[in-house]
Amino acid sequence: MTAAQFRLPFEPATSWTRDAFVLSDANRSAVMALDDWASLGRGALALVGPAGSGKTHLAQAWADANGAQLVFPGRSPGLEGNGPVLVEDADLLGQDEAVFHLLNQAQAGRAVLLTGRERPLAWPSSLPDLRSRYNALAVAEIDPPDDAQLRAVLEALFKARHIKPDDDLYPYLLARMERSVTAARILAAKMDEAAASRGRAINRALARELLDETSDLFEDAEPA
Repeated sequence: MTAAQFRLPFEPATSWTRDAFVLSDANRSAVMALDDWASLGRGALALVGPAGSGKTHLAQAWADANGAQLVFPGRSPGLEGNGPVLVEDADLLGQDEAVFHLLNQAQAGRAVLLTGRERPLAWPSSLPDLRSRYNALAVAEIDPPDDAQLRAVLEALFKARHIKPDDDLYPYLLARMERSVTAARILAAKMDEAAASRGRAINRALARELLDETSDLFEDAEPA
């Protein structure tokens, strides 16, 4: 057997801290809006952006820093007290009564952060009163990741795997990969695996082979 066959799978732990969040022009205004809102410590804010833009990371960092309770699809709210709340994927939640109750509490001073892929105007609702609450929400919007953010994410992922590729790999990948943080994680992992199994260096040649061979490489590059 080769050394590559003895290699154990390695997946760096995902850090959801604010320090690990990559700031760029694509998310700077949303970060500033979230910070301004968070400094007030109350009310409701919608944090929106496409899948893989980093909104889950940013929202989770806020939740951890504030000890917020979490509500997300498939989980009954069951909230205690009047502390901060993070409502993940509010546009997919399907719990109108619970969200309406939370937004009423936000008007009374409870801090409620809601995330979604689109602006609240597009969120479905069967309650007219909730519809009006959604329409009135303040919004912090993240754009799709730009090259600066994706490169920084790729560099951090490769560093966590103790890989230092040549600089010319990054523009090659950025021109061909799907535009999401999740896709960057998939790409770093697949390149690491391919390099180990083939006994190759991580470079443009390997990236070209991998991308040519695997047409569905990013099919799981969904959320966050």
